[in-house]
Amino acid sequence: MAFNIKLLLAICSVALFFTLVSADLSKEDIDGFVEEHNKARAQVGNRPLKWNATLAKYAQDYADKRVDDCAMEHSMGPYGENLASGEGITADLSGTDAVNMWVAEKAFYNYDSNTCADGKVCGHYTQVIWRNTTRVGCAKVRCNSGGTFIGCNFDPPGNYVGQKPYKPYNSYAKILPCARCMDVPIIFTIGNNVE
Repeated sequence: MAFNIKLLLAICSVALFFTLVSADLSKEDIDGFVEEHNKARAQVGNRPLKWNATLAKYAQDYADKRVDDCAMEHSMGPYGENLASGEGITADLSGTDAVNMWVAEKAFYNYDSNTCADGKVCGHYTQVIWRNTTRVGCAKVRCNSGGTFIGCNFDPPGNYVGQKPYKPYNSYAKILPCARCMDVPIIFTIGNNVE
């Protein structure tokens, strides 16, 4: 009997832990975060991210600290991090909305120079698509002001100076002239990375 009680307590503790990790997120919320990140990553040929409970707990712990002020201040932790908030009309910002805001920065990113347009921000976008990042965890809280605070953490983090967030598609292909085809090249691909 004592063994069964200990087992039951252990199971309840694990269930409570996972409930607290994503206290404000439904399965649909989690799926929305992951799907939107992965759509952007697929556009540049990077592997999809996977949801990570440790990162989600870190994000939730930090979001809980921002509930009084909804301040857009980074945690300065060991992970990559994107933040978003909504006030007024956008007070009930969704995870999908937040990721789409970050991805919209794509318009300001120049791959060739690996820089943002003058006076613009694009680092949230580059973190979303960073090629070496494999895991994401996010959180959302309703602030006392009525606004929403959203944070996503990434591991391994991205945005390293001098590195690019992805390799262009054409770096995966080698174009060779066709000896018998006059003006039509033949494309030899490595893997399935050429569209």
